[in-house]
Amino acid sequence: MDTALHDRFEAATKAATALPNRPDNETMLRLYALFKQARAGDVAGNRPGMFDMVGRAKYDAWAALKGMSPETAMQAYVDLVAALGG
Repeated sequence: MDTALHDRFEAATKAATALPNRPDNETMLRLYALFKQARAGDVAGNRPGMFDMVGRAKYDAWAALKGMSPETAMQAYVDLVAALGG
């Protein structure tokens, strides 16, 4: 794995927690999904039930990235955080 990319990703994860404004829900889901894809790879487990709407939205956002490499997810995360001012 590219060490420089990993370092930028780690810096972006810290910057994401200190963004000047909270992103909208769609952007938050994108950040979550990219983070999970970068750290854990493809989604695993069962989709949460219909009464767990937040869990289901997170699962679906992550599942949409199935097949994306961790490196690609890291770079997309870094780019998104930078675009948000982080």
